[in-house]
Amino acid sequence: MYGDISTKAAHMLGQPEVLDFFAKLVQRVSPKSYQQALLEVQVSQKFLENFCGDQVRFLARSFAVPGNHVGQMSNGYRWPFGPVAIITPFNFPLEIPLLQLMGALYMGNKPVLKVDSKVSIVMEQMIRLLHECGLPAEDVDFINSDGITMNKLLLEANPKMTLFTGSSRVAEKLAADLQGRIKLEDAGFDWKILGPDVQEVDYISWVCDQDAYACSGQKCSAQSMLFMHKNWSSSGLLEKMKKLSERRKLEDLTIGPVLTVTTATMIEHMNNLLKIPGSKVLFGGEPLGNHSIPEIYGAIKPTAVFVPLVEILKSDNFELVTKEIFGPFQVVTEYSEDQLELVLEACERMNAHLTAAVVSNDKLFLQEVLGRSVNGTTYAGIRARTTGAPQNHWFGPAGDPRGAGIGTPEAIKLVWSCHREIIYDIGPLPKKWALPAAT
Repeated sequence: MYGDISTKAAHMLGQPEVLDFFAKLVQRVSPKSYQQALLEVQVSQKFLENFCGDQVRFLARSFAVPGNHVGQMSNGYRWPFGPVAIITPFNFPLEIPLLQLMGALYMGNKPVLKVDSKVSIVMEQMIRLLHECGLPAEDVDFINSDGITMNKLLLEANPKMTLFTGSSRVAEKLAADLQGRIKLEDAGFDWKILGPDVQEVDYISWVCDQDAYACSGQKCSAQSMLFMHKNWSSSGLLEKMKKLSERRKLEDLTIGPVLTVTTATMIEHMNNLLKIPGSKVLFGGEPLGNHSIPEIYGAIKPTAVFVPLVEILKSDNFELVTKEIFGPFQVVTEYSEDQLELVLEACERMNAHLTAAVVSNDKLFLQEVLGRSVNGTTYAGIRARTTGAPQNHWFGPAGDPRGAGIGTPEAIKLVWSCHREIIYDIGPLPKKWALPAAT
């Protein structure tokens, strides 16, 4: 049934007028450019295409292992949890809730879905589309509430598993409240390392700009820290990044309101970083002008602050420098050949191991960095990036047993099912069986 629903929904979401409707609806509630909003809808449509026909059935593929005697065989199954909950954030109003909702349904669960109330109209419309495509109304519960109410619901309803995507503060509270029955895709302080082989400077500066400032930096995969090998210093990379950041404007939402961090908070964070010896503003660092964005939101120019590597690693500075600012803000630093150990130490000491990028085609360099790091979604090679959660590869953290993935068969099976083993032992008994002595 869900293969058929996915087929119909993928077809409907692929219609130009429907694509445009959802892209503009996303824009109404989550400030991002039309192209970024459209990409979110297209990824959602491709995901549904991936699970047409028998693909849902194949998610529950089981296996059998012969036993010790005739009639005995063990069978491994992917088993649903039953009643589950899904809590998703504001920054991807369609992609995150839709992919996780469908994954839960594909594996046979009964979900209650809560999307951040600022943006929940997008998923409300998507559920109506799914009903039109054959989704039984009783299969999904959809709730609009504040966080306190949802927390109360979780404690009283006692779902067997909860998927939470959002801030690490709320994630840790829920993990304790729900006694560990949770999967998390929370904060990401995501790093990018530029290796010693300088090439394709125009392309890499563009990717850095996209990674740090698309959606005004409001992605859990946004580039938060750039480690730049000293060979890049004379390449003009930083100057190119500055020029690219200056192309962004409020009129087309290539830079825009920050919904969870105020302008004052971001400026204060920048000023605290500037107290570190050797720190400086590379570009940005000023509020946006000529706008009517309310003060409860943030409005700041794309910002990059340089902090020396040896200063970053000092215990007094590390927590400050690696604080995630969910806005258009990144820290840049430089390292020399003999400082790679310090870079890897910094990456290891960070808490949120979500995405990372190692920008190099030097195979030995890649091998060293990849072997010494843990981020769950790591791009490697000269085209590496930190952002991008398409439907064709795993997206999620690593290094945490509570880590959730999204989008792929592996992610769906990990998050939305558990392993169950049934051992069939139907006989017959051996003809000369006799009661054995007590053991």
